Amino acid sequence: MNLQFEQAQRVKNLPPYLFARIEKLVEEKRAAGVDIISLGIGDPDMPTPGYIIEELQKQAEYRVNHQYPSSVGMLAYRQAVAQWYSNRFGVELDAASEVVSLIGSKEGIAHISFCYLNPGDVVIVPDPGYPVYAGGAILAGAEPYYVPLTAEKGFLPDLSAIPTDVANRAKMMFINYPNNPTGAVAGDEFYREVISFAREYNILICHDAPYSEMAYDGYKPPSFLQFPGAKEVGIEFHSVSKTYNMTGWRIGWAAGHPQVVDALGRLKSNIDSGQFQAIQYAAIQGLTGPQDAVFQMQKVYQERRDILVDALNSMGWQLEKPKATFYVWAPVPAGHTSESFAELVLDKAGVVITPGTGYGNNGAGFFRIALTVERERMVEALERLKKNIGPVKF
Repeated sequence: MNLQFEQAQRVKNLPPYLFARIEKLVEEKRAAGVDIISLGIGDPDMPTPGYIIEELQKQAEYRVNHQYPSSVGMLAYRQAVAQWYSNRFGVELDAASEVVSLIGSKEGIAHISFCYLNPGDVVIVPDPGYPVYAGGAILAGAEPYYVPLTAEKGFLPDLSAIPTDVANRAKMMFINYPNNPTGAVAGDEFYREVISFAREYNILICHDAPYSEMAYDGYKPPSFLQFPGAKEVGIEFHSVSKTYNMTGWRIGWAAGHPQVVDALGRLKSNIDSGQFQAIQYAAIQGLTGPQDAVFQMQKVYQERRDILVDALNSMGWQLEKPKATFYVWAPVPAGHTSESFAELVLDKAGVVITPGTGYGNNGAGFFRIALTVERERMVEALERLKKNIGPVKF
């Protein structure tokens, strides 16, 4: 007989996994022989560029790379990050003190809460938003304050609507543009407003920017760090995951405020032993090598975006084409919740979409589609929707 162990309260406090029912239905459909097309996962389907793979293979042969790496990352890797910021955004970073390597940006996003939040502290979190923002804070014992992202506000947080008492208690705030799950982008004025807000209330800003290179129609998303005063109030999380199709390689960084970078590095030194150096060298190759693969990736996603949005609009939606990310965020038809529509699409069309409530209460009434399947499968999925779901009304 197995002993029963009571879970720590911090784990009990984590919200339930809202995709569990969809995953169970997918398993049942596949077991029944149904051909499932998943448009639900934000994971690039294109391969990592060959020159990056070749660098990993080469570096894996060197014995020096088989030993413990540094928790904060090789200086050469951090210098490559700093050089990339200079080339891409005109942002100058001290590689030694203003960049720390991460085992994927998700790891750093979760751990930053342990650096600055005590039990009972408040962290401002976007809703809908990436679940790790709140999850890391909850594990640290903090209280998320969810700020709504609404279509009326362009899916930007209304900072003026945050109660003064909440702002005074808040220690940190997460922002994320280009945005997951909505695909929204932020203009210069928004970043300036965030920096002013942070100064007024002494709040650490954590900007999550993994989709900065997934942009279309000539749009180039800015970095939070390129705005005056940003480095004095916050940091930016980024990675090679989306830019170079390296999600499984698990390597990213945080950059900005040197004291925050140092705190994150010190925490990590007590938790992990850094990322395999051969992978760091491969990431360097991506950051400093030819960017042709990035531009080609943008063309592929832009074509898929156009096919998807045009098809949905022909069925009754009235969507604008997102300027960035590989997501399309859309309202559910009349008479449906996010969950019921996702289940209907799976049942009738064999297509997986993500219910918006998986990203927070304010995701209710929406669903997310990822552009991470090849063109032919995307077209097939949309043909199934047209045949079995459309036209729709709102």
